[in-house]
Amino acid sequence: MPEVTIEIGGRTFDVACQAGEEHFLQAAASMLNTEARVLSDQIGRLPEARMLLMAGLMLADKTAGLEDQVRGLQDQLSEMTADRDALRDQPAPERERVEVPVVPAVVTETLAELAARAESLASEVEEKAG
Repeated sequence: MPEVTIEIGGRTFDVACQAGEEHFLQAAASMLNTEARVLSDQIGRLPEARMLLMAGLMLADKTAGLEDQVRGLQDQLSEMTADRDALRDQPAPERERVEVPVVPAVVTETLAELAARAESLASEVEEKAG
């Protein structure tokens, strides 16, 4: 069983852990050390047991807050999942027939004639102006 030296609140501790769990222990010790530093900055030097107790309680408080947030997010996720499932279970909406008006051929021909006349007039104006 590996033994890891950790530092919390300026004090070192040798702690045994399972093989491969060293990085988890270091991460947990780092979190505890952060809280212990806050205490020592605010209060000063504390007895070891009191410092560890207070730092542990501060972490427990943060953890409780995060657990509340997780529960709230899980509730939201459950609601959203239920809404999604309800939408999936609904029948597909009926298809609507959409009719697109078609421009009659007479209108197209008339517009083409008007365009040809306009071009012809423009050519005549250019000839007379030139």
